[in-house]
Amino acid sequence: CFFFFFFQAEDGIRDPLWSRGLGDVYKRQVHGDNLLMDITVSTPEEGIFLAKVAEQAERYEDMLVFLKPVLQKKGELNMDERNLVSVAYKNLSGNKRTAWRALTAIEENPKYDKYHEKTKTYKVKIEEELKKICKEAIAAVDDSLLKNASNAESKVFYLKMKADYYRYTGEVCSGTELEEVSKKAEESYSSAKTQAESLPPTDPVRIGLILNYSVFKYEIGKNPKGACEMAKAAFDSAINGLQDLEEDKYKDSTAILQLLKDNLTLWSSELNEGEEGEQKPQQPNI
Repeated sequence: CFFFFFFQAEDGIRDPLWSRGLGDVYKRQVHGDNLLMDITVSTPEEGIFLAKVAEQAERYEDMLVFLKPVLQKKGELNMDERNLVSVAYKNLSGNKRTAWRALTAIEENPKYDKYHEKTKTYKVKIEEELKKICKEAIAAVDDSLLKNASNAESKVFYLKMKADYYRYTGEVCSGTELEEVSKKAEESYSSAKTQAESLPPTDPVRIGLILNYSVFKYEIGKNPKGACEMAKAAFDSAINGLQDLEEDKYKDSTAILQLLKDNLTLWSSELNEGEEGEQKPQQPNI
């Protein structure tokens, strides 16, 4: 089959130095800004086909251009359409986030102090590019995707998506701006979590939400204890029901649970080191 789809958390580069949400494990390569503007997309069906071609070519800017008719159509997106939109935004934002982290490491290295101003200017450029992508993704959710969602799984998916892009914005800002986007991320994650209560504990969309919500609590909210408790509760609720899942969902859910387990191991270790004498958080049941 020419086109293939797989659970995104299994794809791409995983950075062991950072807590990992679903948006941190996608392929990082993104090509230039030259879009195929001379190609006219007449129908949503054509847009879907061309978006899949662009995905295979790893041209994620082009994917969004081709998906415009899909986003503008009335009615709810099916799962393939929804995943294509998510893949495009994830890869575009993932490239900027990786670039920003690399520049931050260089900026903080005394070895390169004489290039500090140039590096800082370059870093600000990356920040603005990332914020623009995040703003577009949030607008897509608010303007059409969430409005047309008719079932709990879709609503959870889009609320999580909205929260994720507020979180990504928060990674590169500070002060009042950070407070504002953190509040919006918390609201969207919380709304998604409420909606997710109607889904089975083993549902990959529900587990993926908790994975990213816990990363937000740990990294942006600076609440490691709350992050550990949330991640462990989701892990323990899901682990015993995996055997009843269909093969596709089983692969998706186990991949996300592995990320939860990895984060718990990292966070618990750091929490124990920083809170000597306090009761240690329980490890997940393996």
